[in-house]
Amino acid sequence: MNHNTPLPPATPRPVCHLSDVQRRVMTAAQLRTHGVSSAETVEQCRPGGPWQQILPGVFLLHPGPPTSEERLHAALLYAAREVPTPGVPVQPGVGEPHRPVYTEAVITGLAALTLHGFTTTPPLLSVERIDVLVPRLRRLRSAGWAHIVRTPALPAAEQVTGVPVAPVPRALADAVAWLTDAAAVRRLLTEAVRGGHCEPAAVVAELNRAKLLGRPHVVDAVDSLLAEGRAIAEHRLYTMVREYGLPDPVWNVDLRLPGGPHLGGLDAYWPEHAVAVELDTRAPRQGHRQDDDALWSEYARKREHLERLGITVVHITPKKLRDAMEQQATVVRTALMAAGDRDPAAHVVVLPR
Repeated sequence: MNHNTPLPPATPRPVCHLSDVQRRVMTAAQLRTHGVSSAETVEQCRPGGPWQQILPGVFLLHPGPPTSEERLHAALLYAAREVPTPGVPVQPGVGEPHRPVYTEAVITGLAALTLHGFTTTPPLLSVERIDVLVPRLRRLRSAGWAHIVRTPALPAAEQVTGVPVAPVPRALADAVAWLTDAAAVRRLLTEAVRGGHCEPAAVVAELNRAKLLGRPHVVDAVDSLLAEGRAIAEHRLYTMVREYGLPDPVWNVDLRLPGGPHLGGLDAYWPEHAVAVELDTRAPRQGHRQDDDALWSEYARKREHLERLGITVVHITPKKLRDAMEQQATVVRTALMAAGDRDPAAHVVVLPR
């Protein structure tokens, strides 16, 4: 056999059921399944040969550098166990390529964010390493550009271009864990929220779980993230009122009893209906459980006090505004329409906040 020897013509399993990338990137075990012995693989990978080993046990079946797609699948092949897709025949018909199912491996970190469509992350070919989540007990080491990240429990993966990818909050946390540039961290977190990929609370929860909120540059970025998230949520609230034809409220006000105590701030208030909207933009913070509990208690006490005064409080999260704006508009409209059936509310003083 010389360097230009093709795959043996008679193989135990045909390759026509494989996708293009699977035909270009294979493990030693897969090659053996298709009739290529270990000795033949070594021969094909000699200097100047048509193949090359790009990761331990993973081979690129053409000369030259791998494409970004090949790098992703090579990292997954190295880290995962591949099993046939349930319900997919061993050899589908023409036009029905087999799509691999990678078990116990999920792309995360910067590569995952790029796949999710982030513009502040580098292109896949420029990502120096590809982070792959695997279960904590797997015996596997990082190799080449495949960087192994262990986790007690794999997140539910999202399929992006046929690749299992961690959800944005988890991918962000895994990326931030290796970043020391405060500006880079801030750019990633800002794009996550401004680009509509996820809500601040979900990001902060993952950073908290990863114990990253003790790092000063991460804390600073999170503070900016929460401010950004509140501004976006307020804009969505304005949009909801305008697009769904709700009456104009007074915005960002404080309520007080005449000559009495402060009742609390509200994001929107309809005085003639005694209906208020309050945005819940709280996010869990590491080491601040007591503060978080105190803040929630303050929310609850304020709501109970206002409702005792006859004021209906509609509690809305930024996520509900993003994912179900029409439904939230219906909730507010229902509260406004029901105002005429309630006893008149106590008189309160409305002040700008």
